[in-house]
This record gives sequence, structure tokens and C-alpha cells, in this order.
Amino acid sequence: MNIIIFGPPGAGKGTQSDKIVKKYKLFKVSTGDLLRDEINKKTQLGKEIKEIVDSGKLVSDKIINRLIEKVIADERYKNNIIFDGYPRNLEQAENLKNLLKKFNQKIDLVISLEVSLDSIVKRITGRLVCSKCGNTYNEFFNPPPSRLTCCKDGNLKKRSDDNVETAKKRYLTYQTSTEPVLDYYKKFGLLENISGENKIDEISNKIADFINLIRGWL
Repeated sequence: MNIIIFGPPGAGKGTQSDKIVKKYKLFKVSTGDLLRDEINKKTQLGKEIKEIVDSGKLVSDKIINRLIEKVIADERYKNNIIFDGYPRNLEQAENLKNLLKKFNQKIDLVISLEVSLDSIVKRITGRLVCSKCGNTYNEFFNPPPSRLTCCKDGNLKKRSDDNVETAKKRYLTYQTSTEPVLDYYKKFGLLENISGENKIDEISNKIADFINLIRGWL
């Protein structure tokens, strides 16, 4: 089966998609990963992408679609993909539908993690990263255990862009750009909204219920 998972920055989309990949042995497609992989391979397309990225410009839908098609055309991943945050607009959604049809595939489930702006702000502004071990915590939801020797105040850092203004901007940008895409999939009866406010395992179990139902495991 092929799945799409959506969620605003800080909703836990990456965590949930990784869990799905591990449990159901799916291949995760993230446009950021695809772009970085192409650059690292130093292909001709990768060189073009690097020039665009280095110049501060956005990579065009045309290039993104070429990378997406390479994955969909690969027999190893046929009907076994989770798209993480893609498509980002209606044009990409239509292109994805056409590409999947071309290779005799389809989207089976679209998951949208619903999280309030207040929670997103706390998740982003409360994020703490230990400069020594790299562990990530949150001062509101998941403070570092006192028993840890390295994850102390002196070693816990915040990213410069983890601030209220940036968090709100990311959230509103996501809402504006993604709402039409969610409506698009809702029209086809593929969309399932899940509260991203719950605990990680509770969210995972809810997602698993939908996947198992579609696969006929329930």
C-alpha cells in the first residue's frame, strides 16, 4: 500500500512516519532526502539541484516530480511507499496521481496529524538539544532526566530559529499551503485526521488501526 502523512512542523510527522516504515517495511519518500541524495551522488541532475539550492532558490516542481517518478518506477518500492509531507500543493497532488496510475499504483491512505498552534509553539520553542550526545528533549513535554550526566543546562542548546515568530509562521504557511491538498484527498475518501496532541504510542496505534483495516488485518 501507498500512504501519505501530513502534519505541521513540530507535529511529530517524522517520528510517526519512521515508526510506520519500521513496522510495515515501507520505503519513505521525503523530498528533502531525495534532493540531498541526488546531490551526494553528484549526478548531472544533482549538480543542477546544488546550484539552485546554493543560490537560495526553490527547487522547481518539475525537478521534484522527476525524483518522485524515479522512486515510483522502481519495482522494489511498488505499492510500498510512504510519502512524508509530499505532495505540497495541488499540482504535485495531480502529478502524483498520474505517476502512480502510469505505474499501476494508487494512494490507499492519507493521514493528517492535527495539532493546535499553541502546542506547535511549545514543541518548537521548548526544543532542547544536548551538544554532547545529541539527544533531543522539550522543556514543556519531555525534560531531560536528572540522572543523565551530560544532558545538563550547560550542554542543552536551542536552535536560533526555534522561536515563537518562526513557529507561528511555519504553522500558518503549512495551513495555507496544505489545506487545499487535504481537501483534495478528502474528496476521494482517503483522508483520516488524527489528533497529534496524544502520546506518541497512542498516535502510532491509531495509525496502525487504519493501516491494518485497509490491509484486511482486522
